[in-house]
Amino acid sequence: MKLNWKKISVSIVAAVVLFATAAVVFSQRPQGPPPGPPPGNGFHGGPGGPRDGFGPFGRELNLTEDQKAQIKKINDSFRESDKALMDQMRTLHQNEPDPMSGTFDEAAVRAAAEARAKIQVELEVSHAKMMSQIASVLTAEQKAQLQAHHDQMKRMGPPPPPAGPPPEPPQ
Repeated sequence: MKLNWKKISVSIVAAVVLFATAAVVFSQRPQGPPPGPPPGNGFHGGPGGPRDGFGPFGRELNLTEDQKAQIKKINDSFRESDKALMDQMRTLHQNEPDPMSGTFDEAAVRAAAEARAKIQVELEVSHAKMMSQIASVLTAEQKAQLQAHHDQMKRMGPPPPPAGPPPEPPQ
């Protein structure tokens, strides 16, 4: 019986050492988001950006260093000017009436939605202005490549809606 307890004890000690080693190894991995630009869309520093303002597709445009610098300057300018609008949008979302609070104020919900819609319109206009300025930096060939990419994306259609909860069975 002593021999079995010895084997079990050695196995337990080995497992504890293995788990402790694994914990140390995994704790050494970087935590949080990867270093780089803050999240957002590809034009303001999101996935693939802001290297050239076109996300991962920008590498295929073969931009010159001068074009990259000009586009970065345009991106930075619009990011700064859109900051106030983004802050307003964030404030509206934070102060949004809670429909689960027990009382529903349709006028307050409607007013908040209209205020967000106005800000969204301004952000879309700003984005269109930015794209127009960026387009002026591109060559005719680069514009054609970009248009072909946009056409391809349109053919793919919108992304599927997020999966919601399963439907309730009839009772």
